[in-house]
Amino acid sequence: MELTSAAVSGKDRMTRDERKVAYATIVGTTVEWYDFFIYAAAAGLIFKDLFFAPAGNTLGTLLAFATVGISFLFRPFGAFLAGYLGDKYGRRIVLVTTLVLMGLATTCIGLLPTYASIGVMAPILLLVLRIFQGIAAGGEWGGAVLMAVEHAPKHKRGRFGAFPQIGVPLGLILASGMFALMTGVIAPGDAFVEWGWRIPFLFSVVLLFIGHWIRRTVEESPVFEEIKERKSASQTPIRDLFKNHSLVVLLAALVFAGNSASGYMTTGGFIQNYATNPDGPLAMARTPVLIAVTMASFCWLITTYISGALSDKIGRKKTYVLGWIVQLVGIFALFPLVNTGIFQLFALGLCFLASGIGLTYGVQSSYYAELFPASIRFSGISISYALGAILGGAFAPMIGTWLVSVTGSTVAVSYYLAFMATVALLSTLAIRDRTGIPLGPDHEAEQNKSPLVWRK
Repeated sequence: MELTSAAVSGKDRMTRDERKVAYATIVGTTVEWYDFFIYAAAAGLIFKDLFFAPAGNTLGTLLAFATVGISFLFRPFGAFLAGYLGDKYGRRIVLVTTLVLMGLATTCIGLLPTYASIGVMAPILLLVLRIFQGIAAGGEWGGAVLMAVEHAPKHKRGRFGAFPQIGVPLGLILASGMFALMTGVIAPGDAFVEWGWRIPFLFSVVLLFIGHWIRRTVEESPVFEEIKERKSASQTPIRDLFKNHSLVVLLAALVFAGNSASGYMTTGGFIQNYATNPDGPLAMARTPVLIAVTMASFCWLITTYISGALSDKIGRKKTYVLGWIVQLVGIFALFPLVNTGIFQLFALGLCFLASGIGLTYGVQSSYYAELFPASIRFSGISISYALGAILGGAFAPMIGTWLVSVTGSTVAVSYYLAFMATVALLSTLAIRDRTGIPLGPDHEAEQNKSPLVWRK
């Protein structure tokens, strides 16, 4: 079998089919992350009242954010399962399965009775559905990334690897826009509490059909097709990964942890809750806060694409370092601007930090894909990503809420985010730049060489 894919042949121009794959990863990832973000937004805005009311305002908020974090604990399970299936049976089947699982769980959340209707069973059912979301999210990202990067021309991997990353801010834009529409136009005030919050969840079933149709039309990754033809798929991909690349997995996880800590502090409901809490220092209305988050999402989207394209020009490592510097500045600028309570400055603070997040997010797909050998690549990037999400983003909103309640200010939150970004920067510096390394299974020997700077 002669492969003509850019990932194998190294040609500079993408074919029509390869462009189709790139755009399909955007749509599919957007659908999945829309599902994820509407939960995070609802947890920050209303779930403390609907599912954890007897716990009171502060504890109820912590419990609502805990359900956001608990789902992250199940991401590694999804990543292990998806990595195993993706390395043995292909990337495409995992993409379709995770999309369906996420969409069904999200739709069911929109149908759940609240604590007032069925008591303690309401938060239990909510948690179960949230676990299914976590499993789906843990498996989805690796497949989307590899479908984009392994189809891409060698010198445009960063650019096309940014496409599935763009799906994340697009999902946030769609989620925040939907909630802003509900709170400001369709179901303001009590109507939002009574029934309006359910509509964004139920709308997921429409997106599910669209995303499922698009992903089923995507061809399998050419790299995996060659692996299958050569019969070189690893029979024990996870064991092989940790036997030979465990330290690389840890460092890659720490790289993503810095990004996800800031990302989920702003997208995971903390900012929404902090700004709209009637007992808090700002007590802003829901709609302008959601509009500001939507604006920040656009900044995140633009800088994500810039980051991926830039990494093709100057390398993955230099792009990451630039992103960490911008992100650190954004971290310390965030709360001085947010705490003014002025909409324009509030939005500026979020947009500044979102730009730093985007600069470290667009490069991630190609960076991760070039770290691991072809035969265990799905397992490597999925597990690194899932562990990084736990270390950085799982409980970031809850940690932020706790730090504010204990210290009475947001200063400690800034130091927490800065610490995570610094650890990520140091982890980035510990890994060699492998921009442009061949991705096909016939280059496993080169791919297996350690990317750690202190090893030859």
